[in-house]
Amino acid sequence: MSIDEKQHRKSGIGRPRNIATVLSLFIPGLGQLYNRRFLKGIILLIITFSFLVTTWNYIDIGIWGIVTLGTIPREHHSIQLLIQGLISLIVLAFGLAIYIFNINDARKDAIARENGLPKPTLLRGMTDFYDKGFPYFMILPGLLMLLFVVVLPLLFMLSLAFTDYNQYNAPPRNLLSWVGFDNFRALASVDMWKNTFLSVFTWTVVWTVVATSLQIGLGLFLALLVNDKRIKFKRTIRTVLILPWAVPAFVSILIFSALFNPTFGAINRDILSQFELMIPWLSDPFWAKVALIMIQTWLGFPFVFALFTGVLQSVPQDMYEAADVDGGSRFQKFRHITLPHLLFATAPLLIMQYAGNFNNFNIIYLFNEGNPAVRGQNAGGTDILISWVYKLTFETNNYNMAAAITIIMGLVISIFAFFQFRKTASFKEEGRY
Repeated sequence: MSIDEKQHRKSGIGRPRNIATVLSLFIPGLGQLYNRRFLKGIILLIITFSFLVTTWNYIDIGIWGIVTLGTIPREHHSIQLLIQGLISLIVLAFGLAIYIFNINDARKDAIARENGLPKPTLLRGMTDFYDKGFPYFMILPGLLMLLFVVVLPLLFMLSLAFTDYNQYNAPPRNLLSWVGFDNFRALASVDMWKNTFLSVFTWTVVWTVVATSLQIGLGLFLALLVNDKRIKFKRTIRTVLILPWAVPAFVSILIFSALFNPTFGAINRDILSQFELMIPWLSDPFWAKVALIMIQTWLGFPFVFALFTGVLQSVPQDMYEAADVDGGSRFQKFRHITLPHLLFATAPLLIMQYAGNFNNFNIIYLFNEGNPAVRGQNAGGTDILISWVYKLTFETNNYNMAAAITIIMGLVISIFAFFQFRKTASFKEEGRY
């Protein structure tokens, strides 16, 4: 080799790894052919050619559609173009993943060639694929289903929050437009939206904290009582206390809706009438909220009770005996032994109880459909964010505002759950085992 060739190689310009990388950048598969991995190179060329032939027109229209959302009213359907554009982005992501794999694989094989390593045989290549790539190959169907069943609807919802899609501007009669953050600004500046959002959001927070805390507190109190050694017939008592959980929730909610009816409900007619009281459970927002919190406490405590009952059985008795020797009181044993064990084992599930009630649509809608109405607002007096989103979507067709509120809900729950999970001992200890 001449001095010029040695300097040329030393500079890196003519090194196989760089040549293979450049060839793979231009045409996937060429780098593998340069590395004399002919079967792999041919397969990548076929995949690349097939991908471009079958998806080029679809992706071309999809990208144009997601950018413009159509240009001719009644002929172009903005929603269809938006969905096609989102699918095109997912397909492009798959193509980009194959493209990056092609570059990395060609460079890796070229480095092995520089180091004088023998070219792997076909059998060795198949063995390496089975050892390293087979798990990914097997989860591919599930990943595809996840993308098109979960990710695509989420992307569609996120996209609607930045459009002007409502009952007065709906395709195919009208074309949609991208409006940026106008919908979010409306929630903070337009009086009707601002007042409604603040009212519904504050009630949602109060509802989540109070109802969930009450059901957890009641479940904990009953679990501690039943776990006491002086209590007899434990199995019977546990069975009775879990019965509200056994009955379908929607049945219980409808029954409670009838019981709380101010006209013919048993609570007003048969119980409160004895004290000459008639409470407007369904027509007054305050009393309707009180009724909802009581119902949720009744519906939610059996699960917490069963959860705590199981955990209490696993608390080491010798810890209580040691506390007795040290002269610890009942409250001290509860604070320093029982409660830490309960929270360590159940904190993630308790956090999910709060998240579940934040989005508890069933009880709000089945009890009184979020009513009664409130003057100056487009949400009912007991509507929480999720039931308000339902009404905006299916009753008033304000899809853009519903999507914007949904994004805010998702952010609130995600932030809350993230910080709470990070602070729980069970989450911190998970990676140590």
